[in-house]
Parts: sequence; structure tokens; C-alpha cells
Amino acid sequence: MVPYILSQVTGALLASALLRLLFPQNKLLGATLPAGSELQSFTLELVLTFLLMLTILNVSTGAKEKGITAGIAIGAVIGLEAMFAGPICGASMNPARSLAPAIVSGNLQHLWLYLAASPLGTATAMLACR
Repeated sequence: MVPYILSQVTGALLASALLRLLFPQNKLLGATLPAGSELQSFTLELVLTFLLMLTILNVSTGAKEKGITAGIAIGAVIGLEAMFAGPICGASMNPARSLAPAIVSGNLQHLWLYLAASPLGTATAMLACR
């Protein structure tokens, strides 16, 4: 698990640093920021991550594995969640996706909600799937 987390964070940091290098005039490029209240964004991130993880667990594991259509289902969930919830909470669904831009931009004030909501949503989906 540690190599996976390190890979996610390293990749996100490199991508954020590259964006900063390419677009230095945009200080918040890639940052995940709530448009509404923190409670609203926390709740929405938790639900989004729950739904995404529940989809992943149901289409890509065990006897229910759907093969190539698993990727289509997962991609569709990500796309729809980003399209509808992105303007409200940023639709991060991944702590590394929010952590790296926050570190690179120095904007850490709302980071806690993305670091807490995603793992909580994932854990809740795991329990729901069992």
C-alpha cells in the first residue's frame, strides 16, 4: 500500500509542478477549492468517493468482474461526477489529486476536507460492498 500511495503523491506533485512551470501566472492552477461551504463540499466529496469506490468494487472484483466494460463504467462515473459536482466541490475523489496542487500553490486552507472525505467515502463503500 505504501508504494501505491507514494506513487500517487509523487505523480500528482510532478504534474502540479509541471503545471506551475507552464502557467506561472495562474497561482491556483489545478487546486481543488470548494465553491460553497466546507460542510457542503465535505459531504459531497464523501458521497462522490463512496459512489466511485462502490462502482469500482462492483465491476472489477471477484466473480462480478465485467472485463473491458468495467473501465467504461468507472470512467462514466468519474465523468458524470466531475461534470455535475466539479463546479460545487471540485470533485477530487482522490486525496493525492487535491494534496499536490495545494502544496505547489501554497493554498492549504481547505485541504483537510479533501484529505478526510475521500478516505472516509472509500472506507464506507468498502463496508457497504461487503
